[in-house]
Amino acid sequence: MELGLLTLGLLAVAALLAGFIDAIAGGGGLITVPALLATGMPPTMALATNKLQSSFGSFSATLYYLRRGLIDWRTMKWAVVCTFIGSMLGTILVQKVDASILQKILPFLLAAFALYFLFSPRVGDQDRQHRLSMLPFALLIGTGIGFYDGFFGPGTGSFFALGFIALAGFSMAKATAHTKLLNFTSNIASLLFFILGGQVVWVAGLSMALGQFIGARIGSKMVVTKGTRIIKPMLVTVSMVMSVHLLWQQYPSWFSWLGLAT
Repeated sequence: MELGLLTLGLLAVAALLAGFIDAIAGGGGLITVPALLATGMPPTMALATNKLQSSFGSFSATLYYLRRGLIDWRTMKWAVVCTFIGSMLGTILVQKVDASILQKILPFLLAAFALYFLFSPRVGDQDRQHRLSMLPFALLIGTGIGFYDGFFGPGTGSFFALGFIALAGFSMAKATAHTKLLNFTSNIASLLFFILGGQVVWVAGLSMALGQFIGARIGSKMVVTKGTRIIKPMLVTVSMVMSVHLLWQQYPSWFSWLGLAT
């Protein structure tokens, strides 16, 4: 595709905002995927290009958290391996089967997660007793959510954060940092297969990569300095916004009384 300089600049700005949001709470794809589709890209190319640019954002956030000592690489090695394998399998399978059932149930899952983040006493600034050791966690959460990200994608950051908080007993900031590590892992695994399929629009993806990198770095710094004060409200807000957005897409008749049906 041929894209003008103005279009590429607007995509980079959208990616910067998405990278900022992603580094804190996830959900940046709500900004970047529609922006890519607005250029006239086919959906598969938009999703592939989104994986390219979001990989830069998740890498930027992961690197920042790693340098600040918020990521324990040694305990996460199996989670990384399982997430990579899960995402790889999900990306392969999505090209063969219909993912529409996930589109219908995902809004309700995201709404439930938002309520959990809002009201659960386990969400805080301190680590708590874990319910799963890291190897079972890697097999269950890493493989499962990695597979989901490769297969479908929206809300992956919320799912990882919930797993780290509810099952691994991580604090909010620690969960956010480790979520970006696994996000980066699943992005790379999925991106490799999109590249092999020739679906990536490189000029758009690399233009957005710069915005993603900068936005993710700014968001990561806010996580370190603000902690739960900023993460919890953004997780709740982003999860609810994604839920409403997906409900509007899947069940437009529910919004007809507001005059918002498509």
